[in-house]
Amino acid sequence: MTSTPPTGVIPPVCTPLTPDREVDVPSLLRLVDHLVAAGVHGLFVLGSSSEAAYLTDRQRRLVVESVAAHAGGQLPVLAGAIDMTTPRVLDHVASVTAAGADGVVVTAPFYARTHPAEIDRHYRTVAAASPVPVIAYDIPVAVHTKLPTHVVLELAADGVLAGLKDSSGDLAAFRKVVTGARDDQGITGFSVLTGSELIVDAALAIGADGTVPGLGNVDPHGYVRLYDLFRAGDRDEARAEQERLCALFGMVTAGDPARMGPGSSAIGAFKAALHLRGVIDCPVTAQPQVPLSEDEVERVGKYLAAAGLL
Repeated sequence: MTSTPPTGVIPPVCTPLTPDREVDVPSLLRLVDHLVAAGVHGLFVLGSSSEAAYLTDRQRRLVVESVAAHAGGQLPVLAGAIDMTTPRVLDHVASVTAAGADGVVVTAPFYARTHPAEIDRHYRTVAAASPVPVIAYDIPVAVHTKLPTHVVLELAADGVLAGLKDSSGDLAAFRKVVTGARDDQGITGFSVLTGSELIVDAALAIGADGTVPGLGNVDPHGYVRLYDLFRAGDRDEARAEQERLCALFGMVTAGDPARMGPGSSAIGAFKAALHLRGVIDCPVTAQPQVPLSEDEVERVGKYLAAAGLL
């Protein structure tokens, strides 16, 4: 990680929980083995699909320690250091790096309204204190701030950031970062990753270095296949694989929107799918998320069957 920015397929690893909502370490390690066996290029723990926002600091550290001890050396392990303000993020950086993380993934500050100058200061302060590379995490739906392109590119040019995970859904802005880093400034040592499951082929065509797909927990082989097909120049087969994955992604709508939010539905679907596939022992999600009903889990199973995964 110190010399090579992250590339390829880097799933944001779900955090299996026990029925009493403690981290299920044996299931977590089986999930890691499931991902490694598929040929992924790295692991991202404590992201959105990991339910990082719901985990206690003790649970966060346990996740990083467990995954780093199990997979460290085989693959780079990135860990989210996500919190509201710079001092709190610095505490998380110290904790996850001591636990074995090879890189940290950091959002803009949130809760308080934030100016681009403050975002710039935030990342520079974090990077100065971090013993490992820092990847910016652009997820405005969660932090209510879109990382400004010029700030990202300036931080990359100054060596502050090793990469960007873009979960903004804004493909035009994503293109500006990619072209700005590659063509206008010739920035090296900086990778751009898409966090969208649905446009990986388009992002790679623009010049993305890889993807961080939540659905990659369920079908890591599919995303590795898509990445490899694109890199081999087989755009038609890559597009076909992307379309298959888009259909599979429909599982995130399994939950009834009249009684749960989209996060409960999506994370619940991923965990239900992993449980149905025999990867994790229990599909429970963290509080206060609403669990899927039996009928909704059955819907998830139909998506898996249609994709040839059951």
